[in-house]
Amino acid sequence: MKGKRILLWDLPTRLFHWLLVVAVVAAVVTGQLGGSLIDWHGRIGLVIAGLLAFRIVWGMLGSTYARFAQFFPTPGKIKAYLAGRWQGEGHNPLGALSVFGLLALLTVQVATGLVGNDDIAFSGPLADLVSRELSNRLTGLHHLLAKVLIALVALHVAAIGFYGHVRKQRLLKPMITGWKDDAEGESAAGGGPAALIVALLVAVAVMYGASGAWLPAPPPPPPPAATPNW
Repeated sequence: MKGKRILLWDLPTRLFHWLLVVAVVAAVVTGQLGGSLIDWHGRIGLVIAGLLAFRIVWGMLGSTYARFAQFFPTPGKIKAYLAGRWQGEGHNPLGALSVFGLLALLTVQVATGLVGNDDIAFSGPLADLVSRELSNRLTGLHHLLAKVLIALVALHVAAIGFYGHVRKQRLLKPMITGWKDDAEGESAAGGGPAALIVALLVAVAVMYGASGAWLPAPPPPPPPAATPNW
């Protein structure tokens, strides 16, 4: 029954969403500008790695509408949506395709960035785990997919504008407040403190692993040759 006010997006999901927005914008800007900002680009990449790890766990343990199983875009759901027969709350099937696409693309971007290099002074924290040739190839893929990422983000923003102005569906407000008016279904449930702690611990572990801090320190450079005393 419509007309109800329900809790749609839990606080962890909302915080993840907006932190990811800030991190992705910062990563794109620092990556495009390069130079002295490339170190910050690498640090932001570690933050994105942690956010993605958190979202993956939260997609299994979080509240109702945050769970991947709830909005996974099956062919049947997509067909029903295109025919105007889909009903539900949270991500619609096309929105779900966008979510999974962005998460997958960001995961590949993080992975390639961790082993990439800029041919000058920056190497990803895990670059020593692959050959220089493979690092160069993955760096090229990283640069290519950055353009795809910008295009997908622009499409995502355009879709939000379309739903807001044409279909009169306000998607931003629930992602800010958590609540949706004139809704169907029930308020989100689940995703308690234990699930949140697990998701946070996994995120921290992934950030630590991605940082390369666990790798053995490189050997010190050889001492300079002694200058003959003539």
